[in-house]
Amino acid sequence: MIEVKELTHQKELISFIKFSFELYKNCPYWVPPLINEELENFDKVKNPAFKYADARFFMAYRNKKAVGRVVAIINQLEVNEQKKRKMRFGWFDVIDDLEVSRALLDKVRQIGIENGLEYMEGPVGFSNMDKGGLLTFGFDKMNTLATWYNYPYYRLHFEQLGYNPETKWVEYTVKIPNKPFEKVARIANIVQERSMVNIYKFKNKKDALDHAEEMFGLLNETYANLSSFIPLRTDQIQYYKKKYFTYLNPEFIICLKDENNKIVGFSIMMPSLTKALKKANGKLFPFGWYHLLRAQNWSSHAEFYLIGVHPDYQKKGLTAIIFKETNDLFNRRGILTAETNPELEENKDVQVLWKDYDEQIHKKRCTFRKNL
Repeated sequence: MIEVKELTHQKELISFIKFSFELYKNCPYWVPPLINEELENFDKVKNPAFKYADARFFMAYRNKKAVGRVVAIINQLEVNEQKKRKMRFGWFDVIDDLEVSRALLDKVRQIGIENGLEYMEGPVGFSNMDKGGLLTFGFDKMNTLATWYNYPYYRLHFEQLGYNPETKWVEYTVKIPNKPFEKVARIANIVQERSMVNIYKFKNKKDALDHAEEMFGLLNETYANLSSFIPLRTDQIQYYKKKYFTYLNPEFIICLKDENNKIVGFSIMMPSLTKALKKANGKLFPFGWYHLLRAQNWSSHAEFYLIGVHPDYQKKGLTAIIFKETNDLFNRRGILTAETNPELEENKDVQVLWKDYDEQIHKKRCTFRKNL
């Protein structure tokens, strides 16, 4: 017998988080989150996503032993403003047992039906800034700070239960040339001269934080036309500003301003923290902080996180400036390779950025959908 239990207390949420640590303890490719950060993410007081999203946490047990978990989510902005009658689910992890997956997903399905929704889709988070997508290719690669890892059998479970692929993402790995491409450098110089766009260097982390809200606002404008994008509200921007900018080195943010001192383009990167997070194993203390600090300062691998360009400046060469500056930065810092985080398969404007590089798609992921 499989028992599915709803979790409501803090201690139970710790068990929810630690289930994945047990499930993947022998997997060399799974990179654990920081436990305290996950707890804060699930805190309905601290995380403003809960102002717009209803979430219920479930764990499956067999003979009193945890065998799976899932979060059932209704994003009210998505349902009421975008008119998408969607039941979300995320943080889905199970042992290799189809009946466990069935029991957990049936619980999500039941909630969706009770709320008059039309279909369910996942794995996704509370909003666009959360992790999303089931890994379908690249199981021998470690996940990044911004992505989930899962075993290959997850996909088989979804297919056997009648779910179909929905939103798809690709992830690239890129070799960094020892100097910017001549064509990129030439275009960057021409665009700077003609467009009156200037490169803004952040003085320190505080200076970067002071510009964070404007960058997130630009992000909303950049991706407004993508079908799956839900614009971030002010309180969400404040939350993600605190959450993500903690890790950032201002040197790894490329920022472009126009003649009116407004940000018209930016790119956020980071030396890879993947191996450091693996060593930290969910905890900053006693030694996790040391591994993360070391990775921020000595790494030959980097990760691209966000890129935003104002709609008025898209397809006008601003990315050439960003890529030239990025290449110079990586060369100075001894970074030899970089990887992107998930890029929507439909977003060809982003994917074309890598066409001149020695690149390859090294991971793929997608959500799975089923009508209710």
